[in-house]
Amino acid sequence: MSDFEAQLRAVSLRVTRPRLAVLAALRDHPHVDTETVIELVRAGYPAVSHQTIYDVLRALTDTGLIRRIQPAGANARYETRVGDNHHHVVCRSCGAIADVECAVGHTPCLTASDDHGYVIDQAEVVYWGTCPECAAGRPRNDSPLPEGSK
Repeated sequence: MSDFEAQLRAVSLRVTRPRLAVLAALRDHPHVDTETVIELVRAGYPAVSHQTIYDVLRALTDTGLIRRIQPAGANARYETRVGDNHHHVVCRSCGAIADVECAVGHTPCLTASDDHGYVIDQAEVVYWGTCPECAAGRPRNDSPLPEGSK
């Protein structure tokens, strides 16, 4: 049994070809949007419908097998890295996204200056800047932001 099959069964989801294909696509291409997931899955499974991929992404997100992130002004992106409190850095120019480990120490990101009585269990931090390729004048084409979001 593959790791993906075990993960699906652990959250009481049936093992299906589209679910396995989406998990593999996200493992190999983190931080991609829905359209890119569809393209990646269709490369090996051409008959899969848009709706099936949307349904799979929702089921995998709802069960915690994948994480949906949506930096301001960008399309939703997905990743298989879950269960930790990592953050992201986003290029303002091309939209590239990379993982950033949480600041060191005893859960510093979870200590709010005023928690307003909430029991905080997760923090989302998005760092914005310019990726090395864009800073050097070599634009990336693999993860553009939507028009008007720069």
